[in-house]
Amino acid sequence: MMLKILIFLVLTELVAENGFVHGAENDTISSTRPKEVQVGAIFAFDTTIGKVAKVAIQAAVDDVNSSPLVLHGTKLNVTMKDSNFNGLIGIVEAMSFLEKNVVAMIGPQSSVSAHVVAYLAKGLKVPLLSFAASDPTLSSLEYPFFVRTTQNDLFQMAAIADIVNYFGWRKVTAIYNDDDFGRNGIAALEDKLAKTQCTISYKAAMNPEPTAADIKDLLYQVTLQESRVLVLHTYTKHGLKVLEVARSLHMLSSGYVWIATDWLSDIVDTESPLSSDSLSDVQGLLTLRSHTPPSQDKKKFVARWKNLTRGMDENGLLGLNTYGLYAYDTVWILAHALDEFFSQGGNISFSNSSMLSPLSDGSLHLDSMRVFDGGELLLSNVRRVKMTGLTGNIQYDSDRNLINPAYDIVNVVGTGHITIGYWTNSSGLSVKPPEASSPQPSNQTSSGQQLYGVIWPGQTTEKPRGWVFPNSGQHLKIGVPNRVDYDGIVSYSARTNSFTGYAIDVFTSAVNLLPYALPYKLVPFGDGIHNPNLDELIGNMSGGVFDAVVGDIPITTYRLTKADFTLPYIESGLVVVAQVNATDSNAWAFLQPFTPTMWLTILASLFFVGSVVWILEHRHNDEFRGPPRQQMVTLLWFSLSTWFFSHRESTVSALGRFVLIMWLFVVLIINSSYTASLTSILTVQQLTSSVKGIQSLVASNDRIGYREGSYIYNYLNKELGVPESRLVPLNSENESAEALRKGSNGGIAAIVDIKAYMEIFLSKRCEFSIVGQEFTRNGWGFAFPRGSQMATDLSTAILRLSENGDLQRIHDKWLQRSACSSQDTQLAVDKLQLQSFWGLYLIIGLACLFALIVYFGRMVIQFMRHYTPKEVESTLQNVVASRSPQLRRVKTFLSFLDETEEEIKRRSLKRRIEGSSTTSNFASTLSLP
Repeated sequence: MMLKILIFLVLTELVAENGFVHGAENDTISSTRPKEVQVGAIFAFDTTIGKVAKVAIQAAVDDVNSSPLVLHGTKLNVTMKDSNFNGLIGIVEAMSFLEKNVVAMIGPQSSVSAHVVAYLAKGLKVPLLSFAASDPTLSSLEYPFFVRTTQNDLFQMAAIADIVNYFGWRKVTAIYNDDDFGRNGIAALEDKLAKTQCTISYKAAMNPEPTAADIKDLLYQVTLQESRVLVLHTYTKHGLKVLEVARSLHMLSSGYVWIATDWLSDIVDTESPLSSDSLSDVQGLLTLRSHTPPSQDKKKFVARWKNLTRGMDENGLLGLNTYGLYAYDTVWILAHALDEFFSQGGNISFSNSSMLSPLSDGSLHLDSMRVFDGGELLLSNVRRVKMTGLTGNIQYDSDRNLINPAYDIVNVVGTGHITIGYWTNSSGLSVKPPEASSPQPSNQTSSGQQLYGVIWPGQTTEKPRGWVFPNSGQHLKIGVPNRVDYDGIVSYSARTNSFTGYAIDVFTSAVNLLPYALPYKLVPFGDGIHNPNLDELIGNMSGGVFDAVVGDIPITTYRLTKADFTLPYIESGLVVVAQVNATDSNAWAFLQPFTPTMWLTILASLFFVGSVVWILEHRHNDEFRGPPRQQMVTLLWFSLSTWFFSHRESTVSALGRFVLIMWLFVVLIINSSYTASLTSILTVQQLTSSVKGIQSLVASNDRIGYREGSYIYNYLNKELGVPESRLVPLNSENESAEALRKGSNGGIAAIVDIKAYMEIFLSKRCEFSIVGQEFTRNGWGFAFPRGSQMATDLSTAILRLSENGDLQRIHDKWLQRSACSSQDTQLAVDKLQLQSFWGLYLIIGLACLFALIVYFGRMVIQFMRHYTPKEVESTLQNVVASRSPQLRRVKTFLSFLDETEEEIKRRSLKRRIEGSSTTSNFASTLSLP
C-alpha cells in the first residue's frame, strides 16, 4: 500500500506541474444543482479534538441541510472516517475518499498527515479544508489546495514570544514532538523570539510517540539547563503525560515557568473537571486559546451542546473547545463556497489523467482516482468566503490565513482557569478583548503591553526569575585582568591566588545581594608583566573561555556588540594629565582678574553712566552746574568715584536716582567678582602647563602617553587622528611618571587616560595635574555573554549598592585622594571676560536708555508749552539772519535745556502776569464813552 501511495504522489505531482489532464473522458455526475454533494472528513475520533469535532461537524451538516438559505435543496453528505491519529491510516483514508469522487475533504487533524494529503489534493484538484492542522509550513504556495480554517501556529508562537518578552525573560527551553508539527512550530517560535532579542537556549525534542521513560530522560536533561522558562508544544494526548513526569522531577514547583500551547486549553475546555492528579499538574501554567468573540449564534450553539453530547463521555458531559467551533464553521465555509460554485454554473465532473491511465492494468488501480474539473473554481470560492461564524468574522488575507488572529492568555488556577489578557496581531498583549480594542495598530512597545497578575507554579504571585545556574556542579569561571599598575582598582596576588581592589569589592558586594547563591571562581587573565588587552579578554568570554568578566572594564560601543554589561558602577571620562609648574605673583597681578576688553568696557561704562546722570541732574542739581570746566571735572570725578561708592554729589531727580541705583548694583557685582578672583590669584599657588587640554595636545607635535592594553590607543589614533609615531604605550605608574618628567627630552608631553586611574596616579605625585576639561565620559561595568540574565540581576544589585551608600563607601576606601588633595594648589585661573557680565551691562544700558527717553520727552513738552515764537525770536536776536529757522529753533531748545527749573518757572509766571495786565487795559478801553 505504501508503494501505491509513493507512486501516486510522484505521478500526481507531475500531473499538477505539467498539466497532463484531458477532458475527453469527462464523467459528469449530475447537473449544476445535484441532489447531493459528497464530502469526506478525516480525523482521529478518540482524541480530545476529534471527539468534539465529530459532534460539531454532524451538527453543522444538519444545520446546512435544514437551512433554505444555502445550497437550495442540495444535500451535503459528509462521510467521516477515523484516522486513529496515525499518519499512514490518514493517508489511506484520504485516498479512499478520492476514489469515491468527493468534491472536497475536511481534515486531516494531524499536521504530519496534512503535508501528504495536501499533495494528493493538489494533484487531483480537490480542496482540502483543515480545522486543526496549524503547522506554519503548510503554505498556500506549496500546497495551493490546502485551506486552513483554524489559526496558523505562526501567530500562536508570536503571542508566546510577546509573553516571554513582557515578563523580561531572555532564554527559553522548548519541549516538543520531533515531527513536522513540533519542529516547524518551534522554528516559528525561534524566529519570533529573535525579534524581541530572546533565544531558545535548549531544544528538547520528544519521540513522536514517547514513553514515560523517554519523557523522563528528556526532562532530566532540561533540569540541567539554565533556563526555567519552558514552552511545551505537543499534542493533547501527550501533554498531561509530560506534566506528570515533570511533577515527579519537581519541575512544577516554584521557580519554573510553563507555557503550554493551545493543547492545554483544549483539555481544560473539553475534559473538565480534570482528575485530581491532572489538576495538580497544571496549576500555575499559562496556555493559549484561539479567541472567539461572543455572539448570539455562539451562545445558542453552546446551549445546544449539552444536548448534542449528552451521554457521549463516560466521565460526564463533553466540553466544547475552539477546534469544535472551527470544525462547525468549516462545514459552513464549504457550504457557502459550493452554493457560489453552483450559482456560477459549476458542474461536479471528474476527468481521467493520461499519466495514470497506463497504470490501469496493474494491481494499484490508480486510474480510479480522477481529477475534479471544478476544483479550482470551488477553491477560489472557498478563499473568497466572507461570513460570520461561531468563531467570528471569517475571511482570508493575501497569505490565505484567517484575518484578525487573536488568542486568550489563560492561567490555570484551582479547579478552573482565568483569562489574564489577550493577544492580537495588531496590538500585542492587552487586558481588553480584541472586539473592544481599536482595529488600528496600537502601541506594541514593552510599555504599551499589559496583562493581569499571574499565579505561577508553587502558588506564588511573584514573577519567577526564569533561570538558574546550570546544574553541572561547576563554578562560574570569571576572567579578571591581571594588571601590573593601579592596584587600587584590581590587584592579583599569585602567592594567595586572590584578588583585591575597588572592582573586586563592588562585585563581591553585589553578589552578596543576589537572592540566590552564585558559585564562582576568579581566574587571572594576563602574564602579570604587561597589562592585558581588555578587548581580547571580552573576546575570550564570547568564545566560551570565561563565563563572565569582572574588573575595570570600560563600556565601549565595540564591546557592547560582544557582550552584555551591567549598569556602570563608576562613571569616568578621559582626562589629560601633564606636568605643571608653580608661578609667583608679579607686580601687575591686580590687573589679571579681568581681560583687557573687560577693563576697557568698565572705563567706557563709567563715563557713559556718569554722562547720563549729569544730563538728568543738570537742570535740577546745582552740584552739576557751573562753568564748563567745573562741570567737566564734576563729571569725571562722579564717574570714577561711583566705582568705589565714594561719590559726594547727591542726586535729586527721580530718573537720576533710578539710573544711579542700577549702576551701583552692577558695580557691586563686578567688584565682588574682581575681589574674589584677585584673592585667589594672590593667596593660592598657581600652576601652569604648556598643555591646555586635549585640543591643544592633539594640534601639537608632542608625544602622548596612553595605558598599554586600553582602548585609548584606538581612540587617539582612529578617532582623533593622532599619528602612531606620537603615541607611547605606558605599562606602569612609575613608567608614566618618569616619561612625564622627561618631557621633550625623550619623554611625553601628557598622558590621556581614564580619570579614575589618574586620580590614583595624582594622589602620590603633586608635580602633575589634570589640565583642561574631562571628555568622552563612559562607565565601567561587568561583562556577561549576550542574553545572560546575570547582567540584569547584578545591575539590580549595583543599583541597591548605590542607593544604600555602600558603593560610595567602597569608592572612598580605594580611590580617595590623599597627598595632593589637601594642598591649596590649582591651575592658573581663567580671567573674567566680558561674556560673563553682558547681562549686567544690558540691564544698565536699558535703564539709561529708558531714563533718557523719559527725560527728553518731558523736556520737549515743556519747551512747547513755555516758549512762544516771539520769545524764540527775542532769545535769538543776535543770531545771524542767514541761519535757517530750524537751526534757530534747535539752538533755542538747547538753551532751554541749560536753564534751571527756577528760571523756567519765573518766565512762565511773568508771561501769565503780562497776559493779565493786557486783558485789563483792553477792558478799560472798551468801557470809555
